Amino acid sequence: MKQNTQSHQPMLIDPYGRHIEYLRLSVTDKCNLRCFYCMPSGFKDFEDKESWLTFDEIEKVIKAFTELGVARVRLTGGEPLVRKNISELATRLTTLPGLDDLSLSTNAVLLAKQSIALHQAGISRINVSLDTLKPETFSKITGGLLQPVLDGLMTAKAAGFSPIKINMVAMKGINDDEFEEMVEFCLEHDFTLRFIETMPMGSTGDEAGKHYMNLQSVKQQLAKHYPLIPGVMPGGGPARYVQIRNTGLRIGFITPISQHFCETCNRVRLSVDGTLYLCLGQDDKVALRPLLRDGISHNELKTVIIHAIGQKPEKHEFNHKSHQVVRLMSMTGG
Repeated sequence: MKQNTQSHQPMLIDPYGRHIEYLRLSVTDKCNLRCFYCMPSGFKDFEDKESWLTFDEIEKVIKAFTELGVARVRLTGGEPLVRKNISELATRLTTLPGLDDLSLSTNAVLLAKQSIALHQAGISRINVSLDTLKPETFSKITGGLLQPVLDGLMTAKAAGFSPIKINMVAMKGINDDEFEEMVEFCLEHDFTLRFIETMPMGSTGDEAGKHYMNLQSVKQQLAKHYPLIPGVMPGGGPARYVQIRNTGLRIGFITPISQHFCETCNRVRLSVDGTLYLCLGQDDKVALRPLLRDGISHNELKTVIIHAIGQKPEKHEFNHKSHQVVRLMSMTGG
């Protein structure tokens, strides 16, 4: 990881005093799985490739953000590894001054073939979506096969990624009998485990809501089997961590519904079509692609970004307006 070079850089501060230092960059809205809480089965309404930001356009936007104090970027999708030459993009981004941390979120289906190239490109840590260790349940949730994901995880571990975080969406009636099994899996392989609450987004929101679990109940369930103590973990995300005593395993809880973390939100999202979303749970956004293709200058782009951050809302309203956001999670970027 590069040394922090931003001590004299300007900072993006939103109207509520939050320092925006983290950008989640979607490189595609396509995915090779169909997790029912993310993308409907049979969904084909993807962005045309002509609408995707090119690597040159992405680099221009990220350069503007890093010069404004954003030090962390995460490559997401959809599934980012379905976009061709993603390691080339990673190499280009890691050379940008001020970018201290380039990470990746993936479902790991294609990770076995790409781990070495991605690690060599400068990505040091990854998050892998894995909700179950049972092949049948995996197929029920995703429509895909579990083994390629496990192969990808083991290849990534051998390639030297650290930490590797497992993101497990906790779902009542689907995987609520597997939490201890996932803990043991992560203990065995020195992975970090993070539980996530389902969110009511888009047409998948109602189905996801049927399986919602308050993560306090998950934490209480684990506490019956493991000695949990307070834990911390470096990174730019919203997880609250505990640790199993006398082990290195940290367990995070991401609770957008039961204990929202809006007051500490430090991130914005850039979709594959160049739309800058200022909040996952609101529709505040700025379209950057038309500006880029009209030849906006570097300094003008920075001015647009500064103005956009000035429009960032205070909080989401999932608890009060559960159907407010109609776009799919895969469209926004994970």
